[in-house]
Amino acid sequence: MSAVIAGSGALWRYASSAGDSGKAPASWPAASALVRSATGKTLVMFAHPQCPCTQASLGELALLMARSGSGLDAYVVFLEPDGVSDEWTHTSRVEEAACIPGVTVFFDKNGREARVFGAATSGQTDLYDAGGRLLFSGGITAARGHSGDNAGRDAIVEWASTGAARRTCTPVFGCALADAPRQRATLNP
Repeated sequence: MSAVIAGSGALWRYASSAGDSGKAPASWPAASALVRSATGKTLVMFAHPQCPCTQASLGELALLMARSGSGLDAYVVFLEPDGVSDEWTHTSRVEEAACIPGVTVFFDKNGREARVFGAATSGQTDLYDAGGRLLFSGGITAARGHSGDNAGRDAIVEWASTGAARRTCTPVFGCALADAPRQRATLNP
């Protein structure tokens, strides 16, 4: 019984430990290859294609997009390090992201866009207004790999629907983007 309790505690500590929130630029970075909407808000989510937590982030993104209406353009930027196979990058998570209305999938060669946007953890989600001002930066899940109500998703829906929100940041739960090549043998697509 003690082993079960200890194991459950360890799993919960892992699930509830946030990753590095990175440092999103206050203004849309001019060096980005992504195109910001000139008329609405632009959301950018960074994703590790092998991270098991990414599936929950994508599920939350689908709900967020359905609730936000047409004034929100979104990118899911999938990390594509040098030296990995197409199978490593092109996982079912990429297909899932491509099926979300209003979302464009972008492959981030060697993590260039992640560096430009200061993203460090899979699930990092940034929201910019039409003028390029950062409105929100953080995660849209409440824990690693857990779907359900959360402050990040709610904040972005508020920004998209009312133009204001109580929160501008939340913790990010996911795998480190910088560790991607080391994770290729340990994570499943």
